[in-house]
Amino acid sequence: MKRLILCALALAAASQLSAQSKTPADYVDPFIGASTSAADAGIYHGLGKTFPGAATPFGLVQISPNTITGGDNGPGYSYEMKYIEGFAFTQMSGIGWYGDLGNFLVTPTTGPMHVVAGRHPELPGYRSRYSKKDEVAQAGYYATTLTDYNIHAEMTAAPHSGIMRFTFPKNKESRIQVDLARRVGGTSTEQYIKVIDDHTITGWMKCPPEGGGWGNGDGKANYTVYFYAQFSKPFKNYGAWMADIPAGISRKSESVTSLKYDSLIAKANIVSKFKELQGKHLGFFTEFEAKDKEVVLLKTGISFSSMEGARLNLTSEIPGWNFQQVRANAKTLWNKSLSAISVNGGTEDQKTVFYTALYHTMIDPRATADVDGTYMGGDMKTHHTDKFVKRSVFSGWDVFRSQFPLQTIINPTIVSDMINSLVELADQSGNGYLERWEFLNAYSGCMVGNPAIPVIADAYSKGIRNFDGQKAYKYARNTVEKFGNTPERKAMDISTTLEYGFDEWCQSQLATWLGHPEDVQLYAERAQTYKKIFDPEKGWFRPRKANGDWEPWPNNGRLHQGYGTVESNPYQQGWFVPHDIDGLAALMGGREKMIADLNSFFENTPDNYNWNDYYNQANEPVHLVPFMFNRLGTPWLTQKWVRKICANAYKTGVEGLVGNEDVGQMSAWYVLAASGLHQATPGNPRYELFSPTFNRVAIRAGATGKIFTIVAKNNSPANVYIQSATLNGEPYNKCYIEHKQILNGGTLEFVMGPQPNKKWGI
Repeated sequence: MKRLILCALALAAASQLSAQSKTPADYVDPFIGASTSAADAGIYHGLGKTFPGAATPFGLVQISPNTITGGDNGPGYSYEMKYIEGFAFTQMSGIGWYGDLGNFLVTPTTGPMHVVAGRHPELPGYRSRYSKKDEVAQAGYYATTLTDYNIHAEMTAAPHSGIMRFTFPKNKESRIQVDLARRVGGTSTEQYIKVIDDHTITGWMKCPPEGGGWGNGDGKANYTVYFYAQFSKPFKNYGAWMADIPAGISRKSESVTSLKYDSLIAKANIVSKFKELQGKHLGFFTEFEAKDKEVVLLKTGISFSSMEGARLNLTSEIPGWNFQQVRANAKTLWNKSLSAISVNGGTEDQKTVFYTALYHTMIDPRATADVDGTYMGGDMKTHHTDKFVKRSVFSGWDVFRSQFPLQTIINPTIVSDMINSLVELADQSGNGYLERWEFLNAYSGCMVGNPAIPVIADAYSKGIRNFDGQKAYKYARNTVEKFGNTPERKAMDISTTLEYGFDEWCQSQLATWLGHPEDVQLYAERAQTYKKIFDPEKGWFRPRKANGDWEPWPNNGRLHQGYGTVESNPYQQGWFVPHDIDGLAALMGGREKMIADLNSFFENTPDNYNWNDYYNQANEPVHLVPFMFNRLGTPWLTQKWVRKICANAYKTGVEGLVGNEDVGQMSAWYVLAASGLHQATPGNPRYELFSPTFNRVAIRAGATGKIFTIVAKNNSPANVYIQSATLNGEPYNKCYIEHKQILNGGTLEFVMGPQPNKKWGI
C-alpha cells in the first residue's frame, strides 16, 4: 500500500511539473472551432469556421490545409472532410460568408499528374485522403500525411512568408505542384509566372469580384497576391498547365466547382520548361525522382503589393532552409504575444480553451504591408509609411464588441494601426466614409451599423490617439450622415435603428472630445432614436413602415427571427442600447421589470448555448447583454450568468465554439469574460467586474507594460459569487474599474462564495 501511495504521489508530482513546464503556446489547439459543418452545428451558420494551419500573431501569411473550395466555407478547411486539396498560404478565420483567399495552393503528389482537384468522380485529381492520426496542429505548425501518396507534409510560418517540408517515398514520378488559380469561394481570374533560376519562381494572381471569393463576388474583393517561391531541389523537369477559359463563362463559386468547369481545366495544355507565362488558369509543377524518405522544401514570400515585395519578405524572414528554426521562431512569437495574459488555477482544459481563444484573437486584423512598410492603398496604388502598419480584415459588426476592447488593453498599437488603415482607406479610395466590413481595401458593406465609429471612440476614450483625430472625425461624420438615423430615414427596422443609435452616441462623444460643439447635441439626440420604435402596447421594439405604421406583429412575437432584425430576433436585438441602459429600463417600466425580463431571457436559454431564440452566444447581437446586470444594480446576476456561459459555451475539441469565430470576436468575449472584466459600453472606458474563471489572471497592459492582476480566493465551479474585494490592499466595493486603473497596474482581489452578496458592488 505504501508503495502504491508513493507511486501515486510521484505521478501527481510529474503531472504537476509537466503542466508547469508548458508555455502558453503549448496550450493552443488550433483544431478548436475548425469545422464549417452546418449539420454538426444544427444551424446553417455552422460552427467556429477556424483554420488549423500555421500562422504568426497578426501575420500576413497563414499556411493551412484546404479541404474544400466553394460555398460558405470561409477557412477552406472543415475537420470532418476526408480529402485535402492542398496547402494554401493565405486564409480567413471564422467568417460566416462565402470566404476568400486560399491562394497559392501547394500539393505534393506522386504518379500521374492531375490538374484538377478531383471533386468529381468522373475526373481524377490531385487531392488526397489524409491521416487523422498523423494530423498535428500547434501554434505556428501544422503536419499531416497525405495517405494516397504516402507523403508527410509539414509547414510553419513567418509573418510575411512560410516554409513547407515534404518527406517523399521512393518514387520515379514525384512532384510539387502549385495551383495558381485556386481561391476559396471562387477563382483567381488571371495569373502570371516567371522562372527566375533553377529553384525560384515569382509571379502574381489577380482576384477580382468576377472570380467570386468574398461573398461570392458580392463582397467586392479585388486584390492581387504576389509570390516569390524557392524550392530546395533544383528544377529539371518543370512546367505549367494552362487552361483555356472561353469568354462568357462564369468564374464564380457555383461555376468553378462544377463538373463542367473542371472538365475545361482537365483539358489544359502542358507547357514545359518555359520562362514566363500569363493566362486565365495557370498551375506550376516541378517533377523529380525521389529517394525513400527524401525531404524537399518549398519556401514562399507573399505580398499584396508587388513581386519585389514578396521577394523582400521571403529573403528578410527565411534566408536559409532551416525549417526547425522557422518553427521555433514562430513559437517564440506566439509565446511572447500570448504572455500578455497569464492564468493560474482552473483545469488543463480551461487553460487550453483560454489560450486558444487568445490565439484566435491574434489572427486579425492582419498586417498587409510588406516588411519595409509598403502597402497597397485604397486607390490601388502602392504606398509606404513607417507611421503605422497597414492592416486588414475588419469584421466591424462583430469585433467592436469584445475583440477591439481586448486589444485596447493588451495590443493598443494594433488598434491604432487599424484605425489608421480605415481612415486612409476612406481617403485614398475617394469614398470618404468608414467601411463597416473591410477586406483588403474592399468596401463589402457586409452587415449593419457603423462599427468603425465605436472602435475609434473607444480607442480615443482610452488615450489611444496615434491617428489623425480630425480626419477620423470627418470621415466618421460622413459615415453617420450616409447611413445613420438621419431625418430622411422613414422606414425603421430594429437592428439598424439600435446599432445606428449607439454609433451616433459614440459620434457625440467624439464631437465633445475633438472640439465640435455644434455636433454634440445633434448626435446625442439621434442616439435616442431607438425610443421611436418601442411599442408600449407590446412592451418591446417593433419595426415601422415608411409611413410610420407598425409592421404586423408576428404570431410568436419578439421571438420571430428576422422580424426587423439581422441574424437575430427582436428579443435578442432589443437589448442593444448600451449607451442608455437607464433609458431602456424606463421604457420597460423600471429597473425591476427589466431585470426580471433579462433573467427570463437567460433562464430560457438551453444549457449547451447552441443556436437558440434567447441568449444566443453563438452570434454577436447579445454579447454585451450579460454585463447589463452590473449597470442595473444586480452585479451578482452578471457573476452568475457569465460564469455559466464560460463553462458551457466554450469547450475543447473541434466543436468547442458554439458559433462562428467571427475574426476574433467569439474568442475575445471569452478571454475578457474568463478574466473577470468586460465593457458594457465601448466608448465608455469602464469595465464591468465579475467573477473570473481562473484563480489568478495577470494582464500586461500594452501601453505601460505594467501588470494588472485579478485574484479570486476560494474560487471554484460552485463559488461563483463575489463576497468582498480589495484593490491594492484597500476595500473595493465597486462592480467596475476604469481603463486607466488597469494601465497603472495593481492587484484586485476577490473573495468568492457559493451565495450572492447582494450588498457588494451596489
